[in-house]
Amino acid sequence: MSIHTRKQKRPFFAHYAKIFRNEFKGYNGKYLINDMTAGITVGAVALPLALAFGAASVDMEHAAIGIAGGLITAIIAGLISGLLGGGSFQISGPTGAMAVILGTIVSGQYGLQGMFLSTFISGFILLICGLLRFGKLVQFIPKPVVTGFTSGIALVIAIGQFKNATGADASGEGTIDKLLCFIGNIGNTDLRILLVTLAVILIMVFYPKKINKYFPGSLAAIIIVTAAVKIIGLDIPVIGDIPRSIINSEYLNIKGIDSEMIRSVLEYSVTIALLGMIESLLCGTCAAQMKKEKFDSNVELIAQGIANMVVPFAGGVPSTAAIARTSVAIKSGCRTRLTSVFQSVFLIACMFILSPVIAMVPYSALAGVLLVTAYRMNDFKTVKSYFDHRLTDAITLFFVTMAATVALDLTYAILIGVALSMIMTINMLAKVHVNIEEETLLNNVNAAIVYSVGAYFFANGKELKKAIEKETKRYDTYILSFRGVVSVDLSAETEFLEAIEYIKSIGADFCFVGLNEYIFKDLEKIGFQEQVGIEHFYPNLEEYVKTISEKA
Repeated sequence: MSIHTRKQKRPFFAHYAKIFRNEFKGYNGKYLINDMTAGITVGAVALPLALAFGAASVDMEHAAIGIAGGLITAIIAGLISGLLGGGSFQISGPTGAMAVILGTIVSGQYGLQGMFLSTFISGFILLICGLLRFGKLVQFIPKPVVTGFTSGIALVIAIGQFKNATGADASGEGTIDKLLCFIGNIGNTDLRILLVTLAVILIMVFYPKKINKYFPGSLAAIIIVTAAVKIIGLDIPVIGDIPRSIINSEYLNIKGIDSEMIRSVLEYSVTIALLGMIESLLCGTCAAQMKKEKFDSNVELIAQGIANMVVPFAGGVPSTAAIARTSVAIKSGCRTRLTSVFQSVFLIACMFILSPVIAMVPYSALAGVLLVTAYRMNDFKTVKSYFDHRLTDAITLFFVTMAATVALDLTYAILIGVALSMIMTINMLAKVHVNIEEETLLNNVNAAIVYSVGAYFFANGKELKKAIEKETKRYDTYILSFRGVVSVDLSAETEFLEAIEYIKSIGADFCFVGLNEYIFKDLEKIGFQEQVGIEHFYPNLEEYVKTISEKA
């Protein structure tokens, strides 16, 4: 009993202690400076993204709360997820994938409270998934599905910013509705707003890469454009005052929660949890390869779960690990998880010191940042490789998942992509290859060696008999070589019997050779050898030839 108890406690105590000991072994002042520098650099990158994703997470009516919530989330997630995460490099905060689903919740029946409750429940789901060691499940999502999903989210983010970017109405329940509405109202574009958006995009696109390492282009673009708008005196929508507090002006109210509210937001909660799991674990896996360190996926889920359960009580939005910020941390010399802590400290300073400046930032400037971010989310190199190598299945998965992400719920998009990949996999496995070669054995026995490669199951068991029937030439003996067969199921066994009956009907002999140990035992369990006759089974072709030569 004591052994069992220790195993249950290990993820929380012994395992965490081991992770921290290994990570901070030999830690010194030089490493501390590296972490501080990397933290400030990441903070500079995270600041405009936190503001932009926070704004994108809510409707215009609650924009100030959303922007503050994005900043609060980056701070709290940086502290909790950063300290408790499964790697030394993860940087968490609000992301584009979350912003896509949150707008629907906020505009629904329960508004901001619905979003806060969804965030809390999603955190609880992530925590349970981590405790149940579900961290490896993300490996079962094919790369083309993830790529298509990410590109779909990028499109949804971009279309969702058309209104802020142009001033033209782009309202609607779904992404397609918003796009159609925007097309119908494109003539109402406010040139002042559009010019500000374009200015931000141009600055970010042409911003020198060398400077970007030390001062991110997104932050520079917002500062330059905000200053220009203020000097010129353009009358366009700006952020306005945001709370100078780690606690937002509105946060999760437990007293207002009832069973009907929980049922109403449960579906959204599952979606948020699924997105958080996918983003965090993919980010951790990629970053671990970049830094050449180990990454514990289950610990990461626990950390993300705890962070998302805490964030709503401060009025924040859902959080997940972000690959862009994490890669910046690694490239900036991140040594330990203290980088994430220093990032949060930097953002706290920005909240209290730069609040008056943040209040003057135009929404169109944030829209420009999001449009460029959405473009950069696409993995164009991977998609190009699909076309270059003519990977039809990968191309199909990519476009189907992307289209489903844009047109349907995000959860359905992932499920559709995974389901389609499973169907394609089954279709691929069903393609067993049967090849017949002629061979003359001793005493001029005219034999056909029937080679099978693949897995025999209910969908393709008939292929063996079909291949033999198609042969116009008749042979004295059919040697059924199963050396290349990896598995056989019960349904295929019935088809094998029909193939044998056909061979007998044309007056030929037969034998099985090359069955591996596992297939032989599986067939033995269902009495196949007994029905066929054990004397027809040989370990290999050489053994069969030796036997018939002895008989001769």
